[in-house]
Amino acid sequence: MIYSNNNTNDFLSKDVIRQIAPSVFTEKADSSSTSKHYVHIPTENVIDDMATLGWGVVDAKQVNARKSQGYQKHMVVFGNDDLVVEGKDGDTVMPRILLTNSHDGKTAFTFQAGLYRLVCSNGLVVADAEFASMKIRHMGYDLSELKTVINEMVEKLPLTVECMNKLKTKQLSEDEKMEFAEKALRTRLPESQLSTFTFDNIQDLLKPTRIEDSGDDMWSVYNVIQEKIIHGMFETYGTRGRVRKARKIKNFSQDAKVNQDLYKLALEFAS
Repeated sequence: MIYSNNNTNDFLSKDVIRQIAPSVFTEKADSSSTSKHYVHIPTENVIDDMATLGWGVVDAKQVNARKSQGYQKHMVVFGNDDLVVEGKDGDTVMPRILLTNSHDGKTAFTFQAGLYRLVCSNGLVVADAEFASMKIRHMGYDLSELKTVINEMVEKLPLTVECMNKLKTKQLSEDEKMEFAEKALRTRLPESQLSTFTFDNIQDLLKPTRIEDSGDDMWSVYNVIQEKIIHGMFETYGTRGRVRKARKIKNFSQDAKVNQDLYKLALEFAS
């Protein structure tokens, strides 16, 4: 079910965005790393265009950079007050659109669909197979193309409900949960670290942190593991075998990739 949201998003002002991701407002490209064919696409202009389509900024980040300071890769997350998706059992997610861009010639201008789960404040990037995405080389920017992609994403929102309900319907045995957890860890950790994980480690990864996720269905198991892997809520092992707490993923590109891989893995298990 898709309905209008009474609890509005807290959209960020440009002043706030400028404080947390100043590269969003860079007015020209880095001439030392871009060719004469490179066309600068101001992210600020895209923010203005998205606002006319009903999408405001709810988050923004930029990577730490020394050589390309002011031109580096950044991400802007958009939300829409009028769109909320409610799945089976009242589990609610809000659609998100993730924009990535840079002004140093190293990153394509990209849009991806995302979801924000209200019960645990988890964000996830959905699989490209289900939703429209948009990648533009820095050769020009077409507002009409942007409108088309955004409309396609909105039109395909019912697929979100179908996927959520599919994951909720799929019941997992204890062995299947263990298998999913082991494969989920591969989205973040190298094989050298995976070999040190014990049965108890995997069991800890599967323990829910809230009562809403205590079920044996794929959706519950997926959300438990997704939250722990993204936020570093599990133990890992150092090179000398010492136990240490995993770190939260801070790189937004890695965050998006791990989220997307986990979502695809969950759909595979539910099929």
